[in-house]
Amino acid sequence: MPFSRLIDRFEAKAASCLDDHALQAVLQDVTRELGFHYFALLHHASLASARPELIRIDTYPSGWDRELAVHNLVGADPVHHASLRTNVGFAWSELPRLVPLGHREREVLERSRRFDIGDGFTVPVNVPGEPCGSFSFAVRTGSGLPVDRLLCAEQIGAHAFRAARRIHDYPSVRRCPHLSRREHQCVRLLAAGKTDWEIATILGISVETTHQYVKRARAAYDVVSRTQLVVCVLRDALVSFDEAIPPYR
Repeated sequence: MPFSRLIDRFEAKAASCLDDHALQAVLQDVTRELGFHYFALLHHASLASARPELIRIDTYPSGWDRELAVHNLVGADPVHHASLRTNVGFAWSELPRLVPLGHREREVLERSRRFDIGDGFTVPVNVPGEPCGSFSFAVRTGSGLPVDRLLCAEQIGAHAFRAARRIHDYPSVRRCPHLSRREHQCVRLLAAGKTDWEIATILGISVETTHQYVKRARAAYDVVSRTQLVVCVLRDALVSFDEAIPPYR
């Protein structure tokens, strides 16, 4: 079957899925058709948390997630780290180019082979305001990666995560707290690392007034610290990362 027809057929089937079980069944079929043995569609945080809103559908060998937990390797998966460094799909053979591989990262890869997880291909899925995630296809240890099907796998991975987000109601619009113009100005400067005194000087207001604007912004977001406030406004794109982080030299 031409890959374009395979993608169209998968997209139609995924769009009709009403729950994770239905989507898993469709994904198992297409995984075999593409020449892979396993898949994992998940928010990375789901490995450490059972929160129901987190997405996790996978066919990795039984016990793999426990292996990561027992050896304290849940946060060391280099595939997940690499998903934050690129906007396109990547073969796991490219990991050394994308992220540093320290002892813990190499241990994850070594232990995965003991569970018969060989090479793989991952599609990053990072939507602002949502948990970081990815879709991975993998083959058994000793099997070759179907390199002629990776572009098809990339599109199917993207469609699969879109279907999972729909099932978990992630596309719904989340209402952001309203900040006044002055509150927004203060928070933007706070995110850039300015002190209350510096913010007051820049805006031509008193330090106490600055403190009150920041306090009201914290209350609007229902957070207790300035750090949490900055994280929230970055998540909601009220402040860009370019404004908050110095540029690379």
